[in-house]
Order: sequence, then C-alpha cells, then structure tokens
Amino acid sequence: MEGLSDNALGALPWLFDFWALPHQVAPEGDWRTWVILGGRGAGKTRAGSEWVRAQVEGSRPLMPGRARRVALVGETYEQVRDVMIEGESGILACTPPDRRPRWVAGQRKLVWPNGAEAQAFSAHDPEALRGPQFDAAWVDELAKWKRGQETWDNLQFCLRLGTDPRAVVTTTPRNVEVLKELLGRASTVSTHAPTDANRAHLARPFLEEVRAKYAGTRLGRQELDGVLLEDMEGAFWTTAALDALRVDAVPEFDRVVVGVDPAVSSGGASDETGIVVVGAVTQGPPATWRAWVLADASVSAASPTEWAAAVAAAYANFGADRVVAEGNQGGEMIEAVLRQVAPFVSYRKVTARQAKGARAEPVAALYEQGRVRHRRGLGRLEDQMCRMGPGGYQGRGSPDRVDALVWAMWDAMLDPARARGGPTVRVL
Repeated sequence: MEGLSDNALGALPWLFDFWALPHQVAPEGDWRTWVILGGRGAGKTRAGSEWVRAQVEGSRPLMPGRARRVALVGETYEQVRDVMIEGESGILACTPPDRRPRWVAGQRKLVWPNGAEAQAFSAHDPEALRGPQFDAAWVDELAKWKRGQETWDNLQFCLRLGTDPRAVVTTTPRNVEVLKELLGRASTVSTHAPTDANRAHLARPFLEEVRAKYAGTRLGRQELDGVLLEDMEGAFWTTAALDALRVDAVPEFDRVVVGVDPAVSSGGASDETGIVVVGAVTQGPPATWRAWVLADASVSAASPTEWAAAVAAAYANFGADRVVAEGNQGGEMIEAVLRQVAPFVSYRKVTARQAKGARAEPVAALYEQGRVRHRRGLGRLEDQMCRMGPGGYQGRGSPDRVDALVWAMWDAMLDPARARGGPTVRVL
C-alpha cells in the first residue's frame, strides 16, 4: 500500500477484482449465462452490479465498453430501481464519480457518460420484453418470479446484439423449473456461496439471529447456504412440512435405534452408507408412541471398517439399544464387520421384501399423524426425503439416508411384535 501513488490509492476502492470474493468473479470460458447462487446477503447484488460495470465501461470514462445496451430485469420496476440501481450494492453506489450513469426515471433508463444505456424491466410485465434488443442482461432473483419462465424466454429473444451477448442471474435458489432448466444447460456456468461467505459485510446480530433460528433446517439450507432444494411432486415429505417438525429439546427415550443401509462397495464411486439415529417414547398404546430423528451420521466412500466404526460411534454416543441394518446385499458380512469394531453391539438384520416407496409409506404416515420430530442438522437426509414418493426415489444415486431412517423407524415404532406387547429379538 505504501508503494502506491495517490491516484492508485484513490482508484483502489473501485477496482472490484481486487476485493471480490471467489463467487463474485465471472468464470472464464465460452458461456452464455452465469448464475450466481447464494444465501441471503452473500454478495449477489454487488456481483451483478460490478458485472454490468465491467460490460459497459471502457478504459477511460468516455470510451465504449463491450456492451452498449443492457437489460436490468427484476421482479418489479421498484425492485430494479431500489435494489439493482439505487441500492447500497446497486450500480450507482458501485460506480466511481467520473463514470457514474444518471437515472432517467421517466424512461426507466440508466445512461452512462460513454453513451451506454441500461433499461429496467419487470417480471410482472414480460410482454415489455418484446421488441427491445440488448447485448447484455442482469436478472435478479429469477427463482421468485411468478411469471419467471415467460419473462426469461422473452429476454432470450432480446439478447441478439453484438458478437457475444451474455446474461448474469443473481438469485437465492428455489425449486422452480425455470432455474433448474437453466442450470442444466451446457451454456450455463454457476458460482455459489452461503451467507456466511460475506460475513465481514453483514451485521453480527443479523448473523447470530438467523443462525440461531434457521441453522440446521431445510429452509436455512436454501436461504442461508444457497442450496437448491428439489422437492419432488407427490413426495411423501416436503420442505415446509419438515421445517415445521424442528425441535431443539428432546425427552428421555424408552428406545434408541441406529438404522443402517450399508454401501456394498467403497471408494469414490460408491454409494453412501446411511446411518440414522432415532429415539422413541413407547409408553402406553402404540398409537401414542412418538419418535425423534436425532442424527444423520452417514458416511460416503468409506471402507466397511470405516462405516462400521461410524455405526459403533453413533451407537455409543446416543446410548442406543439396537443397530438394525439391511442385509439384502451384504448378508452376514455386515454383522461380521460390525462385530470386529464393536463386539457387544445389539444387532438385528432385516431383509427388504418390498420396494423402497412401499417400505417408506408407513413411516411417512407416522409423520402425517404428527408423531415424529426432527433435530437440527439433518439437511442431507431431508433432501433425500423430499425426493421419495410412492413410485420410489427420484434423485441421483441411492437414497441411503432415507433407507436407514426407514429401518430405524420400523424397529422403533412399527415392529409388529412390539406393538402387540410381545418380545423383540435381540441378536447378540
């Protein structure tokens, strides 16, 4: 810093490449759309403003940049003005005085000293995008637009000026088709960051409050971690329903079960070993029993000895009464491996005779009856739950975590012998 001239020091605050976080830097390569996914306050608006600056500004204030006509598209005209243009991270605040554009409110336009223009559009009025043409566009919060697909489609026909028209999309992810389809295109690149990545620029009370309330919840994964959560139509569970089950305090349990769905292979391409801990209160008639999902201790790409150690650790940490594991593929090997690590674990092997969806349906019924609660920190398990329905699992890979949950719930809450008041077999 001491070696910089006064001019260089004066320019430094406006050199975004120097200050930018990794997710705010445009990827290299031949792409048409850059999608910036992030949690609330992750710096998405600043990244969009600075990208527009980089397109329209030349090396000097009056010199042309790469783009001359830019579309600024938000949910409403007011949000374009108040967030994208005049906001604390908007275009006007990010631009140095000698290059700052002027806002022509009557025409809903920004006009730069070098003649470049940016025009505001509302997603509530997609027909306004019929006719204009642009060589760049910034789209903000695409995932929450009510007419997102129609507006996005109309915008694509407008991006026809110049030799390489491009768009940047800044949004907190939501499970909407327009965003999922866009992310699936070969011409799309994306960057991602949670809220916490930008913590240096956020009020500490805000971070403390949202972490306390939403950390470890599915809503928190979407709004704070910026993760796209894909609820399947017709799934047994939904994001809203699972978030309504969240608890911090748990009672004393009559029974704790560790459900396991072992991976049959290890290494980078293998499935996960699902390990889920369930506690149950089983006093009184079976219809009054209640369950709490306490932990997801699943492991990926683990050897049999490694996942067996994770099972043994969960068993010990939660004072479990039983480990129940599916033995369709591993057979007696599963028990043998577990015994090597934890010889005194109470173990029961179960055999799947129904399809995954059919096995999960009675467990889903327990949730519908309000008899199950969730602790925090079960995000990846809940992601799989929201992709499981009567027809099975509609997601990538195998639903190892859901399978482990189902086995634990069956043993803790649905075992026919226990429901009749009879003994259960403890395989030692």
